[in-house]
Amino acid sequence: MPFEFKIIEKEKINDVVPLVEKLNDFKVSKTELEQRFSEMINQNYECAVVYDGDKLIGVCGLWYCTRHYSGRSVEPDHVVIDDAYRGQGVGKLFFGWIYKYVTKKGFEAMELNTYVINYQSHKFYFNEGFKILGYHFIKKL
Repeated sequence: MPFEFKIIEKEKINDVVPLVEKLNDFKVSKTELEQRFSEMINQNYECAVVYDGDKLIGVCGLWYCTRHYSGRSVEPDHVVIDDAYRGQGVGKLFFGWIYKYVTKKGFEAMELNTYVINYQSHKFYFNEGFKILGYHFIKKL
């Protein structure tokens, strides 16, 4: 069966929480993740997903904005592929779908952040043609 790529419906946004929890280096509780996703889904945000039949196997948030240096831009966020599907080309297929989807919406650039220690993602993004532009800083208030 081929994979299904789509934007998840707003009312199903909490379905992505179990996969996103795998990236949860900041130890955000499940309840807080669900609350944050319920806010995010009503902002300049969509969530792309991959299904293998009825099983959710991939997730990628998409933040939309216009930046002075890159124009209409989309930022993939919290990209996760289920462990059992890694190394099988699902991420490449997923990003191929995302590129077409956001281009059709009129976006001209894509930029993202990835954790410094996530070496597998660095290799993936370099292979996808991404270049390092700068550093991402955070300060909790």
